[in-house]
Amino acid sequence: MPNWGGGNKCASCRGTVYHAEEVQCDGLSFHKCCFLCLVCRKGLDSTTLAIHDQEIYCKSCYGKKYGPKGYGYGQGAGTLNMDRGERLGIKQPQTQSHRPTTNPNPSKFAQKFGGSEKCSRCGDSVYAAERIMGAGKPWHKNCFRCAKCGKSLESTTQTEKEGEIYCKACYAKNFGPKGFGYGQGAGALVHAQ
Repeated sequence: MPNWGGGNKCASCRGTVYHAEEVQCDGLSFHKCCFLCLVCRKGLDSTTLAIHDQEIYCKSCYGKKYGPKGYGYGQGAGTLNMDRGERLGIKQPQTQSHRPTTNPNPSKFAQKFGGSEKCSRCGDSVYAAERIMGAGKPWHKNCFRCAKCGKSLESTTQTEKEGEIYCKACYAKNFGPKGFGYGQGAGALVHAQ
């Protein structure tokens, strides 16, 4: 039976798509104005399109939702991306609370014959590929964070007090000098009691 009312149905809005406004993708028809990423609503074309189960995404949102996760999967050379994909429905595992340990390594035998050291923050095994040394103790890369604010640290930005590591700002705020003339910024005068 002929279709007298127009063209195909839009896969996005289910309205009729006429030939002049039609974009076809993977056997589906779309209005030009409906050919948008399902998440960020950016307009798509053949170079930015990624398809998953008849859903269309831009390559960036597709990568965040369905791409590989973990260390080393950034958005480009030298990029650190803090977007965890919560707006895409990706649930993040809950992080463990801070558990400092005083025993960084169970035995000299384990050190000498390849046993792993224990992370000073979480207490789990730290292998050579993921180990960072700070305050004379081993840490996982993900555990090498300020004990107060959780900011990721480097050897040049960490300070240590009583076996725990802090960023320089938290260390100064919590353990630095207090009183008249020791404010938080240039020219600030604060009287702490």
